[in-house]
Amino acid sequence: MNLVTLHHVGVAYDGYEALKNVDLTIAQDDFLGIIGPNGGGKTTLVKAILGTVPHTGEVVLAPELFRGKERLIGYMPQISNFDRTFPISVLEVVLSGLQGHRGFVSRYTKEDRAKALGLLETSGIGETARSPIGEVSGGQMQRALLCRAVISDPKLLILDEPAAGVAREEAYTLMQLIRDLAAKRNMTIIFIEHDMDIVFNYADEISVLRDGELIASGTPDEIKQNEYVQQAYLGGDMS
Repeated sequence: MNLVTLHHVGVAYDGYEALKNVDLTIAQDDFLGIIGPNGGGKTTLVKAILGTVPHTGEVVLAPELFRGKERLIGYMPQISNFDRTFPISVLEVVLSGLQGHRGFVSRYTKEDRAKALGLLETSGIGETARSPIGEVSGGQMQRALLCRAVISDPKLLILDEPAAGVAREEAYTLMQLIRDLAAKRNMTIIFIEHDMDIVFNYADEISVLRDGELIASGTPDEIKQNEYVQQAYLGGDMS
């Protein structure tokens, strides 16, 4: 079953075509990696799926991605887009993932707090719950943002460079955590990543964007063997 279907989707900013006529399907339980050079259209693509940018063409979300009018889609932004100076604890960061679903004036319940603490424990950073978010490490910050994206029980989780800014070992640990959470919670995953080792080790499917165009989609082995992708982006033989 396809959860997301894009038909001829395009996005333009002040006349610049950031995304051009993209056709793509994301099936239930996919673990899709999106790669491409800077400015290739990766973040614009996920914004089109999230509905946060105007677009031409059609983005179709399956009924399974809705609970009433609520979209069951989680989003983990790039770490650089989060203000670490804001005076808030790690636990409060995780709980803030409920605001878009409960409203900004709703109080958090004991059940909400227990759920957030459980996610932090599962993610290996339970001890940071009361720490100011600005005082934790980059890896702990990424895990906190992951918990924030997951606490609302999404069916689709979109992550923009989840391994950015952390050491290689921590990046692999984080990606395995995402895989484990996806399996346990029946989440479909879309993630943007620049590190090819991570993409080829964790993605089941890969889509390649360049200059706003989708130039290839397939399994990691198919992408490695795609001569056009090698020439256009990967820079040679990936076998």
